[in-house]
Amino acid sequence: MSNNDVEMLKRVYAGFNARDIDAVLAVLSDDVAWANGMDGGHVHGREAVRDYWTRQWAVISPHVEPVAFAETDDGTVAVEVIQSVFDLDGRPLEGQSHGLKDKTVTHIFRIEGDKIVRFDIRDAL
Repeated sequence: MSNNDVEMLKRVYAGFNARDIDAVLAVLSDDVAWANGMDGGHVHGREAVRDYWTRQWAVISPHVEPVAFAETDDGTVAVEVIQSVFDLDGRPLEGQSHGLKDKTVTHIFRIEGDKIVRFDIRDAL
């Protein structure tokens, strides 16, 4: 894992939290496989990620804060994040209806060159 990878991922999180879709999409490969945290599975391609986030942000307001970065045995980058989910008025969601409220999860990124080619989510151990 290079410092460039870590800095790129920090920019991805900052862009996501700022709702700057274009800044994030710029570092995704054309055929990226991106985990769909709301519905399960993956969406494929930049425009599918744009559509997914647009749909997600129409119903909830997630915030993800990276707290640790590590390279895995298979060369991916694991990022421990604290994710918080708010309603559109900025209030924390009550209950776990989206399975996303205030918890620590691990995001897994496969990076090739200067592009993210795959993103997965797993519960923190």
